[in-house]
This record gives sequence, structure tokens and C-alpha cells, in this order.
Amino acid sequence: MSSAPQFRFRRSRFTPAQDAPKPAVPTARAIVDCGVYVAGRRLPGRFTPAAALAEVRRRCEGFVWVGLFEPDARQMGEIARTFDLHSLAVEDAVKGNQRPKLERYDDTLVTVMRTVAYVEHDMATVSEIVQTGEIMVFTAPDFVVAVRHGEHSGLAEVRHRLEADPQRLARGSGAVLHAITDHVVDSYLEVAGSVEYDVEQIEEELFTPRSRLPIESIYQLKREIVELRRAVSPLAQPLQLLTRPEIPLPKEIRRYLRDVADHHTGVAERINDLDESLTALVGAAVAKIAIQQSADMRRISAFVAILAVPTMIAGIYGMNFDYMPELRQTWGYPVVLATMVVICLALVVVFRRIRWL
Repeated sequence: MSSAPQFRFRRSRFTPAQDAPKPAVPTARAIVDCGVYVAGRRLPGRFTPAAALAEVRRRCEGFVWVGLFEPDARQMGEIARTFDLHSLAVEDAVKGNQRPKLERYDDTLVTVMRTVAYVEHDMATVSEIVQTGEIMVFTAPDFVVAVRHGEHSGLAEVRHRLEADPQRLARGSGAVLHAITDHVVDSYLEVAGSVEYDVEQIEEELFTPRSRLPIESIYQLKREIVELRRAVSPLAQPLQLLTRPEIPLPKEIRRYLRDVADHHTGVAERINDLDESLTALVGAAVAKIAIQQSADMRRISAFVAILAVPTMIAGIYGMNFDYMPELRQTWGYPVVLATMVVICLALVVVFRRIRWL
């Protein structure tokens, strides 16, 4: 007797569709500009970073200046392989949001600077006032790689200004580092001036009689000044380090950087003064509110005292007793009303003299 055929069923496995990998964005998308500079002048033509570096090393003079805007890890990795950048610095360049600092990897200096920009706003509303970004500059004898984070931190103006001054650009890659740091510190001065104008406006509005400036605006400006100070103050130490003799920069460039450090010290002190001024304004605003509340309470108390007089008299004569003074007199009603008015007017005069009304 033959046995019935056996059928084996194979279970199907459902594999969820995986997200397709994102297409790699070419490194050229992150490159803002790439130029070769020899004897203070830019060579004509377009270069890739690798071709530019090869041209400089073939000539044994000049340097490459590459500008990058918010590169991803793959794009920055390709640049790092071309210029032999340290992996730790490359990781910081990709992540961004670094504290201002100066690091040295052999002959390569890595300078991190925070950038700031002033945002036009309405003083009566709470809004962003200071935007921050970042610039990381890799400086070596034959190249400069500037990595930017933030829309406002463009360096096109710096490049154009240097290209118009070949004598300055002929000093080498250190001249580019000085120009970038000088540009960043100048932006600090501009933002500090704009914020100082805001502080003066708030001070004028605060001490104007019957002004209705919301205290939230003062707190918002103070918070923005604290953020500005956090971006500006830490750069003091890197700038001082750049002026030391052991830093591989020409002596003339270190002198220029010393001037930038002096300007930075001035703007840092200016920002600290603004912070202290706003702290005093916050105290003045709170005191003004307390004084206004005290004046309102005195005014309310005066009205309550005035209204208490007719309320008390009306309450007494509303007790419905048969025998009360002047209750059945024909002149009782006008006398009571006149008494109420006289007492109330007397209280008004008294409260006005003591400035409660």
C-alpha cells in the first residue's frame, strides 16, 4: 500500500524594504572656491584641490586656498586625504559647533573661530538678535583650507580684498590666516556696535515716563549678549598663541596678528560692559515695575477709602431702626448727602497732597 505523497511547505520570509542609500554628493558641491597663488597673484584657470596642490609642489612656491561650506564626512575625508589633515581635526570640521581654539599638527595649524552676525529686529518683541557660525582654518606653508558653518560667514570679500593686494598675499598662507581672523574680529566690532545701540534704545525707553517697554525684551537682549560673549571671549587665547615665536608663521604675520589680538581684547571688554549695563537695566526695570505697582496700590487704597465713607453712612442708615437721629427730619436726607460729599472731597484733597492720587 503506497503512502500518500507528503508536501512540504516552505515559509516565506518577508524582508522589509530598506531605505535606499543616499547618493553621494560630489566634493565639488562643498567647495566654494579653490585657487593657486604664486608670488601674490592667482594663477588663471580652474583647479581641483588635488591638482592645485600638485601645481604648488611642482613649482616649489606659492600656496593653495580652498574654501568649503558645511562639508559632510565623505567630502571632508577626500579633502583630508589630499592635504594630509589629521583625523581629529577633520571630525571637528564636519561636526562644527566647536569652541574657539588653536591646535598644531606638525606644520599644520588648526584655528577655530566663532562668527557672529546681527539680525534686524523689533525692540518690542522677543526675537533672535545675534546669529552664530563657525570658521575652521587649516594653515600650512603650501595650503589654506577654510571650512565654514553658517550662512553669514562668507569669506568672498576677504579673498577679493587679498587678491587686490598682491604684496600682502605674497607673504604666504599666513597672510590668509591673518585676513580671516581680522575679518572675524571686525565683525565682532560691528555686531557689538549694533547691540550697543539697542542697549541705548532700551535705556532711553526704560527711563521715559509712562513707557511700556516689556521686560522680556531686556531679558532677551541680555541672553543674546551672553551668547555673543561666549562666541567672542574664548578666541583671546588662540590669538595670543598665534603671536608666539614657536608658531610656524612669518614674523611680520605675527605682528599683524598681535594687532588683531589687541582689537579682540577691546571688543571683549566692550561686550562685558554691555552685559553689565543690561544687568543694571534689568534691576532698574524690576524696580520701576515695583514702584509702579506701589503707586497703583496707593491709588486703589485711596479710592477704597473715599468709597468707604458713603458706604459706611448708607450702612448705618439702612439698619431700619425706628429711633435714629435726623431719621424723620425733612432736612435729614440732604444733610446726609452733603456730609458724604464734603467728607469725600476732603479725602480727595488729602490724598492729592500726599500724592496718592
